Amino acid sequence: MSDDAENRPPRPSSGRRHGDAPPDALAGIRVLDLSAVLAAPVAATLLGDFGAEVIKVEEPRTGDFPRRSAPMPGGRTPLWAQEGRNKASITLDLRRAEGQEIARRLAAVCDVVVTNFRPRTAEKWGLSPERLLEVDDRLVVLSITGYGLTGPYRDRGAFDRVACAYSGQTYVSGYPEHPPVRCGFAVVDFMTAYLGAFAVLAALRARDLGHGGQYIDLALYEAAFRATEGALADYAASGVLRERVGNRNPSIVPASDATARDGKRVSYHAGTPPLLARLTATIGRPELASDPRFATLSARVANQEELYAIIDAWIAGRDAHEVVDRLSAADVPAAVVNSMADILYDEHFLARRTFELVDDPDLGVLPIAAPVPRLSGTPGRIRELGAELGSSTNRVLGDLLGLESTELERLAEEGVI
Repeated sequence: MSDDAENRPPRPSSGRRHGDAPPDALAGIRVLDLSAVLAAPVAATLLGDFGAEVIKVEEPRTGDFPRRSAPMPGGRTPLWAQEGRNKASITLDLRRAEGQEIARRLAAVCDVVVTNFRPRTAEKWGLSPERLLEVDDRLVVLSITGYGLTGPYRDRGAFDRVACAYSGQTYVSGYPEHPPVRCGFAVVDFMTAYLGAFAVLAALRARDLGHGGQYIDLALYEAAFRATEGALADYAASGVLRERVGNRNPSIVPASDATARDGKRVSYHAGTPPLLARLTATIGRPELASDPRFATLSARVANQEELYAIIDAWIAGRDAHEVVDRLSAADVPAAVVNSMADILYDEHFLARRTFELVDDPDLGVLPIAAPVPRLSGTPGRIRELGAELGSSTNRVLGDLLGLESTELERLAEEGVI
């Protein structure tokens, strides 16, 4: 362990917020975010939401990818405001030896380091998990890569869509008569972020139990594969490959989407006998629940086209919200397929504060996704939106590493920060 690690600055002894607000669950945990783009930075954002102090390292002049659509280089965007929140932004050129050394010094005064360098790059820069643990053997290092730190593909790059394709997710997505499609959002990135944040907390708990620091090897494709249900085991056992079935589920019937009279889509699930009985009663066809064609799951799967035609016809004769209200009244799960325009004014989103309206001096009033999950005693909170690029560089390097103003000026002139 380095001298820097032994002499790290004192941390808060209490998670109590100002006034009567509840404590922050992760107060006293310091996170160094060396990552870029989405999955790994969002993992750090999740930790910041619950009170961890997060130091975000960005490229000088340009910053992280979510800033790239700003009118000016390194500017702030709505995506950056949300996903860069609760972080102190510092700039550091990690391609330069002096920048790499500063990063290692910062790691020595942190509890957690988050990276998403390819293994070859991390080794070249002296920022591999093994090298970082040499700086402080109590560190928790989260390494998120496309294919993991081991295996024949370890040095390949990947983004959400590539990991989705490789994992088997894309293959089953879409309609059978069309090529497969990926999800419209970066779901794999966010699944990986959730797993990453969970893994960090598990590793911190292990450290608290006396097991020291460790690194976490998390691959994008593995997070996606973990969400493929039992598809691989089913194929190995039966030889039947799961294929694209559109909005339907191959083994749960009825469960699908249908178009209502007003052109909106409705999603519903009545794939158990009690749900089917309630749905068929709601549409005025209670006898269908005991009809031999639909009385068992195997019968419903075999005769699903007939059943879906009846349900779809009923939905097509009503507006979407009437359909959802009537099915919900009968305790059949259903929802309108919402766009963001719908969500902005949805009464349940608003009542639950699933997003918070935050007034930003540059971007105006923004609806920002609220911290989840909801903890009753130590809830997450948005303390500040994504910061100006490098706004905390001098403070962080001065306070944590003791760099004098003259040294900071030199580093800035030479483009290291």
